[in-house]
Amino acid sequence: MAKRVLVVDDEKLIVKGIRFSLEQDGMKADAAYDGEEALKLAKENVYDLILLDLMLPKIDGLEVCQQIREFSDVPIVMLTAKGEDMDKILGLEYGADDYITKPFNILEVKARIKAIMRRTGGRRAVQAPKNMIVKGDMSIDCESRRVVIEGREVNLTAKEFDLLELLAKNPNKVYSRENLLNIVWGYEYPGDARTVDVHIRRLREKIEKNPSDPKYVHTKWGVGYYFRG
Repeated sequence: MAKRVLVVDDEKLIVKGIRFSLEQDGMKADAAYDGEEALKLAKENVYDLILLDLMLPKIDGLEVCQQIREFSDVPIVMLTAKGEDMDKILGLEYGADDYITKPFNILEVKARIKAIMRRTGGRRAVQAPKNMIVKGDMSIDCESRRVVIEGREVNLTAKEFDLLELLAKNPNKVYSRENLLNIVWGYEYPGDARTVDVHIRRLREKIEKNPSDPKYVHTKWGVGYYFRG
């Protein structure tokens, strides 16, 4: 089945170019030119990936990303004309999986899209049925990618779940930030170790009663992070 991508940008020439290039590779591409339209399409359709511009009319890209994360873990790649690190970190903190800075090369965009689809698609394909991890009050269903704590489902982004799953499957093993970046985001990912710190902090805020005194995901100072078994 052809991969389906939603391209969201208010610059119609950019959308046209990306759509044409993706369709040349056998993908299906829908387009939205403002935040409201993007949210509507994301709710009505199932996408393999969303390319989302940061600066959009009506609802900006970060808000769109955050709202999509309330109902979907579809991979989201932010497109931004801004190059400052904080913008990139902020985009990731809102639930994005990756970012591309404008102006970009369409070949780079396609390569990044394919890399993300390989990781997310392959990961789901190899999961064993009834693959559950239970620790204390928390259960992690690796097949449906759901996390339940004290009977309440916790809504994690795709990357937050990937981090938790990796750490929980390897209890007491300490992973450096660089290791986590390479394993979860991939070697071709252009970000740095702060990306990991942001995601760990967000993950703790969601799964820990007291994020500053965590029960599950711990810090080994000067080394990295681990899941206490």
